[in-house]
Amino acid sequence: MANPKQAAGARAADLVEDGMAIGLGTGSTVAFLLERLAERIRREGLRVRGLPTSRRTEEAARALGIPLVTFDEVAALDLTIDGADEVDSRWNLIKGGGGALLREKIVAAASRSTTIVVGEEKLVPRLGRFPLPVEVVPFAARPVARALEALGCRAALRRDPAGAEFVTDEGHRILDCAFGRIDDPPALEAAIDRIPGVVESGIFVGLARRLVVGRADGRVEVLDRPPSA
Repeated sequence: MANPKQAAGARAADLVEDGMAIGLGTGSTVAFLLERLAERIRREGLRVRGLPTSRRTEEAARALGIPLVTFDEVAALDLTIDGADEVDSRWNLIKGGGGALLREKIVAAASRSTTIVVGEEKLVPRLGRFPLPVEVVPFAARPVARALEALGCRAALRRDPAGAEFVTDEGHRILDCAFGRIDDPPALEAAIDRIPGVVESGIFVGLARRLVVGRADGRVEVLDRPPSA
């Protein structure tokens, strides 16, 4: 059986044009993007500059020989390519399963266009099957959890495989929030953002402009955001 993530990640790398400054997302699908991007740099002489959304991506990109920059060197990005944990029918996203949601949203917001790369299992009618990550300052983790639960979820502090509190690249914590079906992502995002101590939520609204969807049969679909979404 074909690997949908691998097929989609490789196809997304082929959308990168010479001379672009690109945001490099985080996650398992993006790993295949990086491999294909590095191959194009070696074989085609493709000139790109990448801005990684996590230390993990930065380390992988450096190991593959992909040139990197920071926001001190670029004011805006031509394109960001990233994964998602869920994509609904209106192209709203849940991101943050890999713990990089803050940097991912910053990079996406600084990009002229954002392409989301997923396997077909990530497409859902409504968000909420995947718990919503919310990044919080450590001092406020408990009161933020109570405020989030007042909005209708069960909030659990994320832990690493050893059982310690998961720490983001910026030194924050993550609460994984089981809301169930999310019918109004923009309204929920706004409500979460109003809670003191919240750094960022994993709801991404209006940022995705293109989807690259890997199918189990090996096909890859490239979809542009419809005007109605």
